[in-house]
Amino acid sequence: MSDAPAPRKPAGRGGRNLELPEHLKAYKGVWVFIEHDRGSVHQVSWELLGEGRMLADTLGVALSGVLLGGPDDNLTAFANEAFTHGAEACYTVRDAVLDGYRNEPFTRGLTDLVNKYRPEIVLLGATTMGRDLAGSVATTLQTGLTADCTELKIDPTSRALAATRPTFGGSLLCTIMTLAYRPQMATVRPRVMAMPKADTKRSGAIIEDTLGMVETDIVTKLLDFIPDANTSKVNLAYADVIVSGGKGLKNPENFKLIWDLAKTLGGDVGATRPVVQSGWVAAERQVGQTGKTVRPKLYIAAGISGAIQHRVGMEAADVIVAINNDPNAPIFDFAHFGIVGNAMTILPALTEAFRNHFAIRRMKAA
Repeated sequence: MSDAPAPRKPAGRGGRNLELPEHLKAYKGVWVFIEHDRGSVHQVSWELLGEGRMLADTLGVALSGVLLGGPDDNLTAFANEAFTHGAEACYTVRDAVLDGYRNEPFTRGLTDLVNKYRPEIVLLGATTMGRDLAGSVATTLQTGLTADCTELKIDPTSRALAATRPTFGGSLLCTIMTLAYRPQMATVRPRVMAMPKADTKRSGAIIEDTLGMVETDIVTKLLDFIPDANTSKVNLAYADVIVSGGKGLKNPENFKLIWDLAKTLGGDVGATRPVVQSGWVAAERQVGQTGKTVRPKLYIAAGISGAIQHRVGMEAADVIVAINNDPNAPIFDFAHFGIVGNAMTILPALTEAFRNHFAIRRMKAA
C-alpha cells in the first residue's frame, strides 16, 4: 500500500476549492476497469474506453485499462483488444486468487494499483461486478464515487471530472465533481456511452504487477458457478430495434400490440416502470433509470409520456418514434418523429404496413 498523504477537505465557500491540493497533483491519467468473465469482456468496458479516450484527450493525459484475473485468463488478448479501443497501456495483475470474481482480492488488487500508479480518474461499468467493486474500492481509498452516470465531461475551470447522473427519483439530473480527493471514480451503465470504432493498428504497453495475497487471506470461497438459465432470453440493452409501451395502452391486453409490432420488425419489447409494476411484462424489459439503458437504431415508444425516469434509459437511440394522443407529452420534445393519436389504432396499422412492406421485399428478392 502507498504511504501517500491522506486527501484533505476542500476549502472555500461551499467547500468548492478550484485549486487542486498540492499533494494530489501527482495523480495523472484516466483508467478503465476491463471487466471480463469466462473468456469474454463485457461490452461496457469498450464503451468506457471510448468515453475515457475523450476525457484523457481533454486533460492531455494517458488512457489505460486495468485487468485482473487468474492464471488461465487471457489477459494479454484482452489488453490487445483494449488497445484497439483507445487504451495506450494496460495494467495487469494475474494471480490464482483472482480466478473468478470475489470482492476482497479484486478490491485489494485495484486499490494497490491505484495507490502505486495514481490515476486521477477511474471508470467502471455499472454492472453487478462493477457496482460491487467500485463501492469497495472508493471506500478503501476514501474518495468519491458517482454511480450510474449518464454523462462524463471535464470541468474547464477545475479540470475535475464532471459526472452527471439522475437524482430525486429521476426527476432531475445533477452534476457531481470530486474536487479534493483522488482518484475521481464513476460507474456507467452499459449502452449509455457509444461504442468506439476499433482500430486494429493501435498497440500499447502491458505493465504487469503482483498481488500480495494468498487464499487463506480471503474469507469468501468460490465453490461453483451455476449459470442463470434465463440470462440469454432477453438482451434488451443490445437490441437494434425496440418497441416499448407505457400505461397509455390502458390494459395488459392492449400490450399485445407492442409484441406484434416488435415481432414484425424483428425487434424486442420494452416497457416503462409503471407497466412492469402492474405486472404486464417482466422486470427485465423495463427501460429507464431503474431498468435497462438501451441504444437501439430504432426506438418506438407507444403510450409513453416521456418522463425523465424513462428518458435517461433510451434517449441515446439513433431514431425515436413517439406515439401519444397528448400533443403536449414531454416525449415529443426529444423524439425524432412524433405521431399524435390513439396508440391502439396506430400500432396495428404500423404492424400491417410493415408486414406488407417486408412481404413485397421478399417477393422482389425471390
